[in-house]
Amino acid sequence: MTGSRKNTRDGEVRSLMSIARDLEKDYLNQEEGDPWAGSPFQWIKSRPSRQVGKIGEQLVAEWCTTKGFDVTASGDSEADRIIVGKRVEIKFSTLWKSGVFKFQQLRDQNYDYAICLGISPFDAQCWAISKTLLHEHVIGKTPQHAGASGTDTFWLSFYREAPPNWLTECGGRLDQVHEIIKTW
Repeated sequence: MTGSRKNTRDGEVRSLMSIARDLEKDYLNQEEGDPWAGSPFQWIKSRPSRQVGKIGEQLVAEWCTTKGFDVTASGDSEADRIIVGKRVEIKFSTLWKSGVFKFQQLRDQNYDYAICLGISPFDAQCWAISKTLLHEHVIGKTPQHAGASGTDTFWLSFYREAPPNWLTECGGRLDQVHEIIKTW
């Protein structure tokens, strides 16, 4: 039974496992000055980018549910969720090493609002942005890709400490987004 749990009965194997557990702390995401070390969000950073987007959608949907909002799947690819009757696109960003959030793949699709959730190692910021504001400041203005292929996807990128002034009315903190959603 090579590699089975049966080998954990061997005292020497258990001893080696204990040493490995102790060493793990020195190697598991403990790069010099890693700001994510010990963060409850640290595990998200290790996931593939496609999963990270889904995790962001789940975080927002579950958070909205815990706040008592009605949340359902949109039923199509034009929006991620229906929250209190509004079609919502959810965008998620972890803090980049450069100190920016990048909310990617913003498109001109059938949704009323985009909720952008940005997480830092020990903080979260959030904005509920109307489609009108996205058209004024992002869609058609900040292409994500160069050339002809970049005409349908846009991104919103800014330093965590300095979101653009026009985002002020869209929240910034989770409690502010909670109050905004209550008005929908």
